[in-house]
Amino acid sequence: MKKDIDFTPVEGVVVTIARRFNELNEAEWGVYLINQNETTITNVFVTSRGYSGDDAKSKADQERTSTLRHFFTEIGAGQWVQVETIMPDVFHLNNEYWVSFYVGSKIFDKKFIFVPDSIVEENLQPIAELGLDGVLHV
Repeated sequence: MKKDIDFTPVEGVVVTIARRFNELNEAEWGVYLINQNETTITNVFVTSRGYSGDDAKSKADQERTSTLRHFFTEIGAGQWVQVETIMPDVFHLNNEYWVSFYVGSKIFDKKFIFVPDSIVEENLQPIAELGLDGVLHV
């Protein structure tokens, strides 16, 4: 039963959308998963998708992106991985990243949603682990 399931909150695993500049000084955006814990996380599965409006709305009335799935065998303590590249063309959508992973034999999952137009210059902050500026979702 649902009451028997331990829903331990996810702490120390964050998603950020960060900007870097290429050799032509053009902005390139990436989605990164950062493990800020002192423990390795394993069997990391990330599902990403973009959608307009309320997720409860009729799917026919929504603007949607493809659903992408990414798998990482492990992310060490204090390490990060680039999940995917993201284009500014989808910043006006809800950008959702559903992250599931194991710590030992215990499974954790959390949904990170960047709401429309939250990925803007005013919201950028330094992301120390990456040495880049980005929008951090905790």
